[in-house]
Amino acid sequence: MPLVTQPVTIFFIVLAIILVTPLVMSKLKIPHIIGMIVAGVVIGPHGLNILASDSSFSIFGQVGLLYLMFLAGLEIDMYHLKLNLRRGLFFGFLTLVIPLVLGVVTSVYIFQLDWLTSMLLGAMYASHTLISYPVAARFGITRAPAVIIAIVGTIIAVIGALLVIAVTVDINRLGYFSPGSLLRLGFMMVLYCVFILAVYPWLTRRFFKTYGDKVSQYVYVMTMVFMAAWLAAVIGLEPVLGAFFAGLVLNRYIPAASPLMASIEFVGNALFIPYFLLSVGMMINVRTVFEGDTLLTTLIMLAVALVSKWLPAYITGRTAHLGRSGVTVIFGLTTAHTAVALAIVTLGYTLGLFDQMMLNATVLIILISCTLAPIITS
Repeated sequence: MPLVTQPVTIFFIVLAIILVTPLVMSKLKIPHIIGMIVAGVVIGPHGLNILASDSSFSIFGQVGLLYLMFLAGLEIDMYHLKLNLRRGLFFGFLTLVIPLVLGVVTSVYIFQLDWLTSMLLGAMYASHTLISYPVAARFGITRAPAVIIAIVGTIIAVIGALLVIAVTVDINRLGYFSPGSLLRLGFMMVLYCVFILAVYPWLTRRFFKTYGDKVSQYVYVMTMVFMAAWLAAVIGLEPVLGAFFAGLVLNRYIPAASPLMASIEFVGNALFIPYFLLSVGMMINVRTVFEGDTLLTTLIMLAVALVSKWLPAYITGRTAHLGRSGVTVIFGLTTAHTAVALAIVTLGYTLGLFDQMMLNATVLIILISCTLAPIITS
């Protein structure tokens, strides 16, 4: 039973953490993202058990993750995106395939897992979350080639990982691979993209011409973002992809210096994104490091996770002549494994493909990678 259950007190504690943590972290010269995650560990059910990781944190955490991806799409300069699209696609291919291959090989030959389970674990390595994107935003480099390449690569990696998951689950359920389900997902993706590209610009132009007040426009934008995320989930995609796509499509209608953009950034950075970081911390159970062979398993999996994300960043940075700092920024942005990784391993655990130790090791990787990512990016 958590120490605090009264809603007003819960919200007060959360706001106090959101207020104090960045101030303390700035004094220590540590990215405040780390402080938020650590604060979540401390107050969560696996720490001092002050607050429960209940539906409110689940909802606000998911909203924060979607908000983060929406802002990433919204703040992309379309001119620079076109310039770096080819390099972003190249990086996306590498950051999907290299972790997938390394994950499968190490799972089969080190952990002695079967090929189906190894494919699912490889998808976990391939997926990542732009948890350190606020660091890039704080330094004002969101339009830098390295950041844009990392964002494009993230979308490719997440889509690829989802396709691998769909195939793996299909084989586990049917006992064989059914290309029909994969074709269906591809067809639904095309319909989804056509719908968003056709309807959103038309509707947005008319709404902004009719309603000029900031509140109505903000609520409209949020409605469009979460509708895109919901539709993505309906057809079998990750909602984060829908939120990012909505940000790209709405990009041209929300100028960077507009009051609407200021409101969107203010609400996200002041409330929703910190809630997401706290919810990530509350999922982490540090005590699992001492259970069985969890530590050894974690060290091996962590080495695979870091190497498989560093290699694509290094290769892309060298071929694109981005320099050492560009390689480091790409690596820092694509190092963190959070919600998608946890969802994949939880799915594997539910299907009986992963044991408790593998689940615990993944949670530790989430903690370590979320700590390293903002430091490397900063």
